[in-house]
Amino acid sequence: MTSPVHPVNPSEVVVPGTAGPPGREVPWGPLAWFFTLIAICYFPMLQALIGQWSNDEDMGHGFFVPVIAAYIAWQHRDELLATPLQPSYWGLPLLLWGAFQLTIGNLGAELFLQRTAIIFTIVGAVWLVCGTRILRIVAFPLFLLVFMVPLPAVIYNKITFPLQIFASVVAETTLNLIGIPALREGNVLDLPNNKLSVIEACSGIRSLLSLTFLSLVYGYFFDRKSWVRPILLLGVIPIAIIANAARVTITGIISEYDRELAQGVFHTLEGWVIFMIAFVLLGVLHQTVNWIYNMVQKARTEPTLS
Repeated sequence: MTSPVHPVNPSEVVVPGTAGPPGREVPWGPLAWFFTLIAICYFPMLQALIGQWSNDEDMGHGFFVPVIAAYIAWQHRDELLATPLQPSYWGLPLLLWGAFQLTIGNLGAELFLQRTAIIFTIVGAVWLVCGTRILRIVAFPLFLLVFMVPLPAVIYNKITFPLQIFASVVAETTLNLIGIPALREGNVLDLPNNKLSVIEACSGIRSLLSLTFLSLVYGYFFDRKSWVRPILLLGVIPIAIIANAARVTITGIISEYDRELAQGVFHTLEGWVIFMIAFVLLGVLHQTVNWIYNMVQKARTEPTLS
């Protein structure tokens, strides 16, 4: 006697070597409870942080960081649901450190300690509740959260002043080469018809912070080779610095012909144009890296003629 044949549900078929269907549903209840508790504990800090995102042009990208990080984590939902929960007590020290750092930051009124404490708390909680394997899956979006925290004032000042001087030197040299006399005194350029001051807002730190974040996001969405991301991250730094120096130079040229065009809306529009050019150069860098990589791979696979 033959056994009856039962119809097979295609969704239940598991191809050898691939992960099966998700082992559980999305735990919306625990997730909502978890994030509510964090929001309550960090509410004063988060309120001040969002306020700085709104008022500080250097941190305008801060609004997008948690959204993009959450979207990237959501893209891995099938892998996350197929991975068993294996709670790890290694996350407990990190979770406790986040609470301790928040307390110290509040007592000392140190904003950077307060703001980075939430990152330690989230990482520690994920590690403690979900385990090491799930933490590895969401490691990249968790790392992106670093970019939502403004730099401490000490580091910010250490970076901005050299950038101001570099942009001033490049602008002075270029202007003199094209026939516009320019004399630099620190970060101030004396031009025939006016003075051009390269203030902190013109140091390029704004585009540098935004482009470093975008370089990692760009590398994630447009190239699955993980080693490309640090190359783009390092490569975007000189791109942002040189682009800002070009912006200062162009502002100097325009101000000699019409000072109104070097101020206000026109100056802001110029900044956006230069930023978009820098982003295009990031894409060019990406294509160049891939071209070199493909050439090397092709050279390795081609047979050697004797």
